Amino acid sequence: MAGEENNRGAFRIQEFYCRTMDAPMYARLCAAIADGLTRESRTGARVLDWPGEPTRDALPLRLCGGLHALVRAGKDDGLARVFAGETTDPAAIAAALNAALVAHDAAMLPWLDGPPQTNEPGRSGALMLGLMEIARRHGPRIEVLEIGSSAGLNLLIDRYAFDLGGTRVGPADAAVTIAPEWRGARPAPVPLDIVSVRGCDIRPLDATDPAVETRLLAYVWPETPARGERLKAAIAMQRTQPVDLVEADAAEWIEARLAEPQAAGVTRVLMHSVVWQYLPEPVAERIRAAMTAAAERATAERPLGWVMMEPNRESARQEVRVRSWPGHGEWQLLGVAHAHGTWVGTDLGIIDGQLGLPESAKVTAG
Repeated sequence: MAGEENNRGAFRIQEFYCRTMDAPMYARLCAAIADGLTRESRTGARVLDWPGEPTRDALPLRLCGGLHALVRAGKDDGLARVFAGETTDPAAIAAALNAALVAHDAAMLPWLDGPPQTNEPGRSGALMLGLMEIARRHGPRIEVLEIGSSAGLNLLIDRYAFDLGGTRVGPADAAVTIAPEWRGARPAPVPLDIVSVRGCDIRPLDATDPAVETRLLAYVWPETPARGERLKAAIAMQRTQPVDLVEADAAEWIEARLAEPQAAGVTRVLMHSVVWQYLPEPVAERIRAAMTAAAERATAERPLGWVMMEPNRESARQEVRVRSWPGHGEWQLLGVAHAHGTWVGTDLGIIDGQLGLPESAKVTAG
């Protein structure tokens, strides 16, 4: 339900996520916003009067991205001290926050206009775990179809190198190596040949545009500078060789892709990460229906897979799940991961039975 109390509550929820994901400064900032944001600025008033569902709309991340952009540009010394961890008193953080919003109101307002696009390259480590399972089931050759591709950073999944707990995947000479902290058993090596990678987004970003790169860096949490360096390296890879990313409605695009002829011996895989929660329900339902229909057509020669990394709201962790056809129609939980791919956990003795697939992501085939 819309309302100021609900909107403030979204920042308290984000505070919890930030503490869970080892981001204490952002946790302090979100707590200060929840308790101390005022209507002195048009930005503050717009946040408090947000008409939609603030968590689904990622309102806290919109505002925090704009604040980080101010700091990165050297525009506000008081806010910079908050981001540097020098100002930690909640009242002082709130005062610096409100002063910054008043001083930079016009620059901050546009950050609320659209959702953050933080398609983090590190998430490819968790997604690769799913693709390896698909290859184990159906053979090495895989065609990847990604929805919610944002700036296409995970569309480089065939060009990244991976170190997954000591299991090496991908080209040895890659410019970027994804090496999450591995918790649990490492995946057994399996032959994998990603023959194509295509993606869509309702508002795709051209990461090779310097202004877009600056914006994407603002969405990188300041406590993790290594993520920013990896992001810049991934964008440099796109400048060398573009990704196949188009502007499209996710349901329309996946319906069209699933209707295309499929090469024999290639598994067609729908892949997505931290996007399902943002899809309007009619769009999600069309995707489920399209996958159900395609699953009924799947054969051993032309299999179908689904790989996702999506959040479990109760644990503030991302679940890595797969299902495929023919023969593996039920969702399998492979592991959990940090939202930015910092770590991946595969100890199912700990996580299995504790984390349930969100109802909105369930699909029945056949």
